[in-house]
Amino acid sequence: MTIEEVCVMAMPSAERPHPAEDAVLAGFLDLTVPPGYRAELIEGEIIVTPPPDGDHEDAIGNLQWQIARNSAADLYAPGNKGLITPLGRFIPDATVAPRGALRGRESWSGPEGVVMTIEVTSTRAQEDRSTKRRGYAACGIPFYLLVDRGKGTVTLFSDPQDGDYIEDVRVAFGKPLDLPDPFDFSLDTSVFQ
Repeated sequence: MTIEEVCVMAMPSAERPHPAEDAVLAGFLDLTVPPGYRAELIEGEIIVTPPPDGDHEDAIGNLQWQIARNSAADLYAPGNKGLITPLGRFIPDATVAPRGALRGRESWSGPEGVVMTIEVTSTRAQEDRSTKRRGYAACGIPFYLLVDRGKGTVTLFSDPQDGDYIEDVRVAFGKPLDLPDPFDFSLDTSVFQ
């Protein structure tokens, strides 16, 4: 049984997908998008986004580099891993996991082994701030890091409970953000200014 099937079975019967939602999922899974574009299924809506701008990619690159170089554990942060959540199929900008933990996975899989997801806001910032945060928490992913370019902040969400994170620490760009175990380093946020 897939993580998606488990999530669906855990839903109250009134909230379970209907045949129309099954058709949307089937259409989504058959969708072909141009190179560089990403398609996600977010709360029943198919969202196709264009390739990100250079500042977005620079932010992701800086995060990946800091995590791989400074984490106490042997972590890495590849991009574009499709995750199945109770709120849809999301593609985080980066998915932090122990090195090799994602090897052999299907293009869409559950969150097993994922330590943190990362989003850098771009064209649909509100989904990163709300829907994706709740989706990652509902799957039990321990940490969610949001680089909010519109607000000039970096927020670390933690302690997922009842479909959301109950702890968060927010700093303005330029201030260090202390990341707990298994990271155990201060994230340099000045790179986002």
